[in-house]
Amino acid sequence: MSPQLPEIREIWVYLSGSPLLALTLTLAAWELGTLAYEKSGRNPLVNPVAIAVAAVAATIVAIGMPYATYFEGAQFVHFLLGTATVALAVPIHRGLDALRGRVVPLVAALLGGGTVSIATALGAARLFGVDAPLQQGLWAKSVTAPIAMGVAERIGASPTLTAVYAVVTGVLGAALGRFVLDAVGCRAWWQRGAAIGIAAHGIGTSRAFNVHPEAGAWASLAMGLHGVIGAVLIPLVLGR
Repeated sequence: MSPQLPEIREIWVYLSGSPLLALTLTLAAWELGTLAYEKSGRNPLVNPVAIAVAAVAATIVAIGMPYATYFEGAQFVHFLLGTATVALAVPIHRGLDALRGRVVPLVAALLGGGTVSIATALGAARLFGVDAPLQQGLWAKSVTAPIAMGVAERIGASPTLTAVYAVVTGVLGAALGRFVLDAVGCRAWWQRGAAIGIAAHGIGTSRAFNVHPEAGAWASLAMGLHGVIGAVLIPLVLGR
């Protein structure tokens, strides 16, 4: 047995540093999260993204893989974020006809929702004494992750930290948004979808599509428009 141990150790060292391991781990974690979500009857509290993030984090800690090594291996998934950003033009184009008679309330929701999101996050951070560099990433937390990272670079915030804020915001919005909307008596699918798209971007939009097609369509439209508005206005407000 002992002569074989060094060989096994050498194989593991090679595999743990292989980009393929990180990519396989990412895809397997997503499949695990999706399976748990389906088995739960699509319970909003059993969010596949949250499960996948927890699974990846626990695994790379357990095997001692540095985050830089993991990120290098999972770069292909990161690359697809750019494609996803460009693809936001599709739901915006498809939803233009549905905007008739609803432009004013949607624009008001976009501006109001974005402003409240930033104000509450920064207000809470300052109340609890969070360091200024950590606060910067909160400006774009409700904008979809690919755009949020670009905004972060523009305003001098950490793109990685901003992405973490965006993912956490999306997971919480997807899990709890339904209960909040029920509590305030919001029943129309287009209104529920738009609210989720503004507050919880892509993760919330995915949840909206699982609930009702109209909600999903409006969530994707609101998410896309919110991303465009956020990318333009946030740097202007900060003078960057």
